[in-house]
Amino acid sequence: MLGSGGVSDGYEVGSKRQRMMESNPYFAVSSGPGSFQHYGYAGGFQPPPPFPVVRLRGLPFNCTDIDILKFFAGLTIVDVLLVNKNGRFSGEAFVVFAGAMQVEFALQRDRQNMGRRYVEVFRCKKQDYYNAVAGEVSYEGIYDNDYHGSPPPSRSKRFSDKDQMEYTEILKMRGLPFNVTKPQVIEFFKDYKLIEDRVHIACRPDGKATGEAYVEFVSPDEAKRAMFKDKMTIGSRYVELFPSTPDEARRAESRSRQ
Repeated sequence: MLGSGGVSDGYEVGSKRQRMMESNPYFAVSSGPGSFQHYGYAGGFQPPPPFPVVRLRGLPFNCTDIDILKFFAGLTIVDVLLVNKNGRFSGEAFVVFAGAMQVEFALQRDRQNMGRRYVEVFRCKKQDYYNAVAGEVSYEGIYDNDYHGSPPPSRSKRFSDKDQMEYTEILKMRGLPFNVTKPQVIEFFKDYKLIEDRVHIACRPDGKATGEAYVEFVSPDEAKRAMFKDKMTIGSRYVELFPSTPDEARRAESRSRQ
C-alpha cells in the first residue's frame, strides 16, 4: 500500500503520538510560555525546524486512516488524526510526517482525488494540530483546560444513536492501533462475555492490519452492553464500536485470507 517509503512496523500510526511528543525534537516545548527550543547534537541552540504537519479538507465521510496512508503512499507518516465534531467525522484530518521535506511532497498532492472527492492539502501550524489532539482527548471526557473549543457532547448523547440500532452478537471495532493483538482486544472487553476464538483482527491481503476487528459475544444483549466501551482507548488511540452482523464479519475474514 505504501511502498518502501511508507509507515513502517505494521503501520503503527496514532499509537506513536504519545511517545512521539516525548522524544521527537519537533515536539520539544520549553518551560517558558509560548516558546520552543531545539538543541542540536553539539549542544548549542538551533532554531526549531518547521513542524512537519499538513491539514486535509474535503475527505470522504467514510474515510479511515488506511485511506490517508494510501493517499500519501511513499511518504513517511508519523501520525494521522481524523477530526470529529459533535461525534461525527468532519471531513478534515491532520497528518504529521517524518520531516519538512516530506511535507513539501505531500503538498504536491493537493486536489488529488480520494474516491470521487478531491482533497485539499495545505500547510497548518503546530498549534492547530495540538488543538485537534486536545479536542480528541476532551471528547473522551478528559477535558483539557488549555483547549478553548466547544465542550464535547455528553457520553449519553453520543451513545444514544447506536443504542437504538439493532444488535446481533457481533461488534465491529474501528480505529485500533495497527499493531494491536488479540489478547489486547480480549483485555479491552474483560468485563464482558465474549467468545475468545471469535475475535478477528481484520487484515489486508498482504497481512497488514486495517485498524478494524470483529468480536463475537455470547448474546446480542451482551454485545449491546459492551457498547459502553465505545470511544475508550487501546494504547493512545480511542476505539469506535459499531453493531455488526455475522455476514459482515465473515466477509472481513474472507478478505484477510485472499
